[in-house]
Amino acid sequence: QVQLVESGGGLVQAGGSLRFSCAASGLTFSNYAVGWFRQAPGKEREFVAAISRTGGSTYVADSVKGRFTISRDNAKNTVYLQINSLKPEDTAVYYCAAAWIPSYNINGYYTEQYKYNYWGQGTQVTVSS
Repeated sequence: QVQLVESGGGLVQAGGSLRFSCAASGLTFSNYAVGWFRQAPGKEREFVAAISRTGGSTYVADSVKGRFTISRDNAKNTVYLQINSLKPEDTAVYYCAAAWIPSYNINGYYTEQYKYNYWGQGTQVTVSS
């Protein structure tokens, strides 16, 4: 079965950096765009970043642009989310998700949660001030 497993979360101080990994199995990874989302305490889950099937296109939400970078290694079936200059407001559970993309839209990706087919279980990040 399809599995997405996030890792890399933890407790960090403001100003620090983290790199999340999302390891996929049970699917043809290169046929899927991958997105990262987060849910802060008491808030709805929100889009953070997405990357196309080949990694040729990426998109990062305006709220985190300049601090968040998404990348992927299809040989390892893994997507990464690098976060720099962490802020207390980055405290959240971070989820990765995979969305099937047709071959004619190889540079496509989605920001809408409902378009994603598979989700990981999430990884918690707590940023202390």
